Amino acid sequence: MKHRIHFTAQDLASTRIARTPHPLLEVTIAARTLQEARGGPAMGAWRREVYGRLDANRAGMVLELNPPRGWAPSFLHPLCSSGDAREAMELARATPGKVVGEQMAFIAERQRQPCWAAHLHDDVRLRRQLFDGLQHVYEHALAPYWPRIRTCLEADRALRARDFAAGGMERVLAGLQPGHITWKPPVLEVTGTISRRIDLHLDGRGLLLIPSWFGCRLPLLDPNAEPQPFLTYPAHREAVVTGSGGVPAGSSVTALGALLGRTRAAVLLTIIDGTGCTTTEVARRVGISPASASEHTSVLRSAGLVTTARHRNAALHTATATALALLGS
Repeated sequence: MKHRIHFTAQDLASTRIARTPHPLLEVTIAARTLQEARGGPAMGAWRREVYGRLDANRAGMVLELNPPRGWAPSFLHPLCSSGDAREAMELARATPGKVVGEQMAFIAERQRQPCWAAHLHDDVRLRRQLFDGLQHVYEHALAPYWPRIRTCLEADRALRARDFAAGGMERVLAGLQPGHITWKPPVLEVTGTISRRIDLHLDGRGLLLIPSWFGCRLPLLDPNAEPQPFLTYPAHREAVVTGSGGVPAGSSVTALGALLGRTRAAVLLTIIDGTGCTTTEVARRVGISPASASEHTSVLRSAGLVTTARHRNAALHTATATALALLGS
């Protein structure tokens, strides 16, 4: 179903890209994706790995509340500003029964729900079972892959920041997901997971744009989210993501030079300081040739310190969490 999101000038000014990834939102989208058979060989391999680890009884409630298409309760994925999964899980578990009841009643008016869902608002034991299941799905469907996924999501944010710098929010909206998200000023048309058409007037609130690794087919629109509605879009999938191990923090810039070599350390610091850098920009800022810059970024990428994504006619490099830890940020 195609939804329409209506923007004013104030909405464009208030629309933003999420500052941090949202792990529980990614879990609920992953739960939807688990129940589909699309996504190519890589997604198929992920499904087989996850189903081999999941306990069907513990995961069942979460999967039932997150069908491949349709509404799902937002109390399962509170948007935590820190991007920390543990903090987000605590927020989810603390959802008042009244809020749970309101959300489940809203969904029940629009699609069929399992019988037990009607009792979630006043059954503490049932809610605890649901959130324990959510924790189980997180630990087996997302946590083993999260370092690499997070790096990809952060690299995507750098790409969108460059689009914003080049052409404002309208350019960002036009490039989110051609074919499923179409910018026809002043309306954003979205082919989403909900079967009923939504005409959403933002009324000055703007829209929160959230990149998603698992939401690679259809975007997810939540018109009722607070403080502003949100829309997911597929993260840039050409990012080269390698290396997910952590490196102890505490390295000084001097030690970084001793470890990597003076020029390669300068290349890494240049990438860290910017909102992503192209190979040409690295070469200019460090004072080396483009060929040398390309060689250094290749080595840093192989070491898991840099991720690289093709963006139009350039290669955009961003620092990974491992690089930031190495620097002691």
